[in-house]
Amino acid sequence: MNLELTLNGRPWKGEASPSQTLLDFLRAQGLASVKRGCDTENCGLCTVWVDDAPVLSCSYLACRATGRRVTTLEGVEEQAADLGRFLAARGAEQCGFCSPGFLMTVLALRRELPHPTREEVRAYLAGNLCRCSGYTAQMDAVCAWLEVEE
Repeated sequence: MNLELTLNGRPWKGEASPSQTLLDFLRAQGLASVKRGCDTENCGLCTVWVDDAPVLSCSYLACRATGRRVTTLEGVEEQAADLGRFLAARGAEQCGFCSPGFLMTVLALRRELPHPTREEVRAYLAGNLCRCSGYTAQMDAVCAWLEVEE
């Protein structure tokens, strides 16, 4: 199947099988930030943006991306690096395996909800699993980055 899309700000044309997930397609393009975790839409590791909205690429068919803008962590590298440094400085980063999907979700949250409450942050991040922590440090750091008032 022919695909034409914008991938990290650049036009892209190529082939994908009709049953190929966006996750597998992106990994085949060398985009290593897109992680495979659960393959069941439960962990958030595979989060990317399609037309600026976060999607779980493990359950999104690549053919659906035709004509759309797809953004991975590589496409927002500078913003993600700034956020990552902020989180790390507050002790909110563990092994880093979940970081790409988590960073993509937090960056989307900032754009979609410019002044969220703590409960809105919690709800927005609910689908991102970290196997290393209890989430307290991440929540506190994300809220500080978003300047959420207690």
